[in-house]
Amino acid sequence: MKDLPCEFCHQGDPKEIDMKMAHDGLLSNPSDYRVVDRTCGVCHYDIVLSSKKSLHATSAGIISGARWAWGAQNTKRAIYGTYNVRDTDKDIPSEHGALTNLNKLPRFNPKRPLTNRNHPVDDYLRAECLRCHVWSRGEERPGDYRASGCAACHVLYSDQGLYEGNDQAISKDRPGRPITHRITSKIPTFQCLHCHNRGDRIGTNFIGTMESDGYGAPWSRTAGAKGGKKLHGKYYNYLIPDIHYERGMACIDCHTQNDIHGDGNIYSKKEQAVEIECTDCHGTLTQKSTLYSSRGKRIPWIWEDKGKILLQGKIDGKIHVIPQIKEILNSNNDMAKTAMGIPGHLEKLECYACHAKWAPQCYGCHVQQDLSQKAKDWIESKRSADLSKAGERGYLAQSAFKWRETRSYLRWDDPTLGINSEGLVAPFIPGCQVIFTQIGPGSNSKFTNYVFTTSEGISGISSNPLQPHTIRKEARGCESCHSNKKALGLGTGTFIPQKNGIPIPFGLDQIVDENGTQLQSTSHDGARPFNREEMSKINRMGVCADCHKFMTDPVIWKRIKKRVGSAQTRKLHTKVLKHLIISDENN
Repeated sequence: MKDLPCEFCHQGDPKEIDMKMAHDGLLSNPSDYRVVDRTCGVCHYDIVLSSKKSLHATSAGIISGARWAWGAQNTKRAIYGTYNVRDTDKDIPSEHGALTNLNKLPRFNPKRPLTNRNHPVDDYLRAECLRCHVWSRGEERPGDYRASGCAACHVLYSDQGLYEGNDQAISKDRPGRPITHRITSKIPTFQCLHCHNRGDRIGTNFIGTMESDGYGAPWSRTAGAKGGKKLHGKYYNYLIPDIHYERGMACIDCHTQNDIHGDGNIYSKKEQAVEIECTDCHGTLTQKSTLYSSRGKRIPWIWEDKGKILLQGKIDGKIHVIPQIKEILNSNNDMAKTAMGIPGHLEKLECYACHAKWAPQCYGCHVQQDLSQKAKDWIESKRSADLSKAGERGYLAQSAFKWRETRSYLRWDDPTLGINSEGLVAPFIPGCQVIFTQIGPGSNSKFTNYVFTTSEGISGISSNPLQPHTIRKEARGCESCHSNKKALGLGTGTFIPQKNGIPIPFGLDQIVDENGTQLQSTSHDGARPFNREEMSKINRMGVCADCHKFMTDPVIWKRIKKRVGSAQTRKLHTKVLKHLIISDENN
C-alpha cells in the first residue's frame, strides 16, 4: 500500500493547484461501502462482494432475532437487513441456511395500524441496536470509535479515538481519529471490541470484562468522581478472561477469513456463518486435529510438527502448542478423564457447555419509545457531497423516535443450558427480553410494560444459545449441571416478575417448566430448552457427584483404582461399579 499515491484511494485531483478543485470528489473514507466498489474493490473485488453479504454488513441475526421475539415476523430466518442485498451467483446452499436476498428494514409509522411491516421493533432496531453494522461508523464515544466499511476492522482505533502518529496535518486532540493513518491485516482484539460489546458481548467476555449494574467502579481521588474507565457507555467489572486471550491469542487466531468477511452467502444467524469449531484445532478423542475447518477449508496458520499441533499467532508470530483432546486420556487429570470417558458428553455437548467459565446474563430489558421526540436512525443518512461520510453519526437522519433502556438485573455465574440449533447442549443467556412501553405526544401511554408473543404462541421474553468466549482449562463441576435447577432451565425462583411490574408468570431466568413446556422463545431454528425426559436424565446423573465430588479422600480413590482400575468408558464404569457393590455386600 505504501507505493500507492493518496488519490488512488482518496481520489480528488492532485494536479489542481486550487484546493477546492483538487478536493472535488475527495473521499474521506475510501473503504465506506457506499464507494468501496471503486476503491478497495478494484483490487479486492471478491472480498468486497462477500463482505457486503456478511452478517457484519447485514445485521440479519440481530434484526431477525428481535423481530421474532416481538411477534413481527413468523419465521426465525432473516427477511430484512440494513439495506437491500441479493446473492446473484446462483450458488445458494439453502441446506446451510443461505438466503437469496434481504430487503431493507421497514420504517415505523405510529399513525398507521400495527402490522408485520409497520412495527415498533423496527424503530427500536434503527434507533438503538443497529449501531454496529459496518455500513455505519457507529457510536462515536470511548470504546466505540471506528470507521465504516473495510476500515471498520482494518484501520485501528484506540478506545479514546485519538491519533498517535506523526502526520502534522492530523489533530491529536480531536477524538474520532485512527491510531495511525494505516491499513493493517493484523487486527488486535481491542479493535473487535469496538462492536462486540452488546448482544452476546463475546468481545468483552473474551478479555474478561462485563458491565456493572450501573454503580461504576471504586471512587477516584476527585470528589464525587468515579474511578472506573467508562467504555461503550458503561462501567465494567473485571472477571477471569478466556484462556486463549490469556495465552496471548487474538480473535483472528481462531476466526477465519470466511467467518469475518463472509463466504459469499447471505445468512440469518452466526452459527450458519461461522465455520471454525473447537475440534478443528483441538481434535477429538479418536484423532488429532485434521488442520481443516468444519467446512473443509485448510487452516493455514496451524500445522503438525514432531507429533504436536502448532499455531502461529497472527499478531506477534508466537508459536502455541495446541492441546489435543486425545491426549487427555493419557493425562493425570482424573476428573477430565472421567468426564471425557462418558460418551454422551462428547456426542451431545458443545465443548464450551462445560469449558465456558461464565457468561453475561442481562435480565429484563425495559425499553421506552417516546413518540414525541425524534432520534438518529442508524440506517438512514442525510445527503452528503462526500458519500463516504454518510455512515458518520453527524450525517444520520433524525428519522427514528427516542428510546430509553434499563434492565432488571445482571448475573455472570453458571448460565442455563439447553439445546442449540445443532442439536447439542450449549449455554443459554437472555436474548431479547424486552418489556415494552410506548408513550405518545403528551405522554399518553400506548403500551405499558408489554411483552409481545411470538407466532408460535410463546412469550417474547427470550433466551438464546451462544458460545460465551470465556473458555478455561478447568471445566464446570458435575454438580453445576447435574444438581442445579438453573442449569436445567428451571430458574432460581428468586426474581418475582409480577411484583416488579412484568406481566409474565415465570422468572426471567426460567426458560422451561418441570413438565418440559417451553416458557421463553428462542430465535434460533432448532434451539430449545431441555424436555422433561432430558431434565430427568440429567437430574438422575446427579448421583454421580456422591462419589466423584464429595468423596474427596485421595486414599479411598487410590485403593479403588488399585483394586479395579480406572473407568475410562461407560462399559468399564459399569463393570467397576458392579465390582464395588459386590465387594461391599461380601464385606
